[in-house]
Amino acid sequence: MTITIEIALLFLITISVIFYIASIFSIIYFKSGQTKPNEKLDKPGISLLIPVCGIEPGAYENWASLCQQNYENYEVLFAILDPQDPAVPIVKKVIADCATSQASSITLHFSTDVLGICHKISNLIQLLEVARYETIVFADSDIRVTPEYLETVTAPLADPQVGLVTCGFLDHHPQSVGAALASLGRCIDFLPSINIARYLDKGLKFAIGPTIATRRSVLADIGGLETQLNRIGSDYHLGKLTAAAGYRVELSPYILENDCGQETIGEVFRRELRWARTIRWNRGLSYYGLGLSYGTIYCLFLLFVSQFAPWAIIVTAVTFTIRFSQILVSINLLESPDLLSWLWTVPLRESMSFVIWLVGCFGHKIHWRGQYFNIEAEGIMTKV
Repeated sequence: MTITIEIALLFLITISVIFYIASIFSIIYFKSGQTKPNEKLDKPGISLLIPVCGIEPGAYENWASLCQQNYENYEVLFAILDPQDPAVPIVKKVIADCATSQASSITLHFSTDVLGICHKISNLIQLLEVARYETIVFADSDIRVTPEYLETVTAPLADPQVGLVTCGFLDHHPQSVGAALASLGRCIDFLPSINIARYLDKGLKFAIGPTIATRRSVLADIGGLETQLNRIGSDYHLGKLTAAAGYRVELSPYILENDCGQETIGEVFRRELRWARTIRWNRGLSYYGLGLSYGTIYCLFLLFVSQFAPWAIIVTAVTFTIRFSQILVSINLLESPDLLSWLWTVPLRESMSFVIWLVGCFGHKIHWRGQYFNIEAEGIMTKV
């Protein structure tokens, strides 16, 4: 029995090592494929749509950065559901302070009609009704960008075969243990996994929520945002529908800054568990394949089962060396040197990732913005 367990663990560790090595090459490929926007291309008008709910860490700086773009023809539209939301005066201050920016207009809209469970999608639908331009960018309220953001993320849309562009994100300068765990997860696991999935799926078949750039005509072809009002992982599904409609989905070279503030470990766990169950509902059986990427955890089991046999120690040392090398490559190429000071949290990050994946294999409940929801057939959410 012991030998059978050891063989099974060795198989899991081997596949994990292959995953770590593939992650290294995926990030190298991602960075080497980055190109600057073509300055000679016509730059269409852009409507930048930002749904807001509450005050995120660094809210003023985040929203001001979205209004200060080096782009000649764009508008910024904020949407808030509740007129009493504490974010209202901050948005109004941003509008006043950025009045001299290049934006043709910066406006705040109260989207008081609740169209479904997902208030973010409800806000965006109502913003689309007043947006002026064909090119649309959906941006989350908790990201901070540089002045080149709009030009960079919309550049691939010059190709009519590209229907949607999305972006990775992480906190480059975490200030707490929770923020560091969140940022490490995105840097060393999430972004490499996206690039591996892009290779295995022969193109990206999903989108990531913090930024989605597309065109009105594409949204019309996939049935509009209304189809996502009550669905878990609406961003993921928009990319899936876009790819199914025959368009390419591109991963922008632009990495968004996402300030995690003073997030606690519990908050990070709950959010990532929601993500895990979102992936399970959207990708089906392939979600369980993620269990083949936790080689460092399986090494600990192997040491225990083998009673610290010399060969098991060697296997563990090799696995940990490859994993640590992959972590360093990701941190370096994704330009996040501040994460180096948080490397001591990697054992906790590894353990938490494994537990989240394991718990994510089961259950139908998620926690989102202070409320609990059940996930029913086809990923439809209902309030608990």
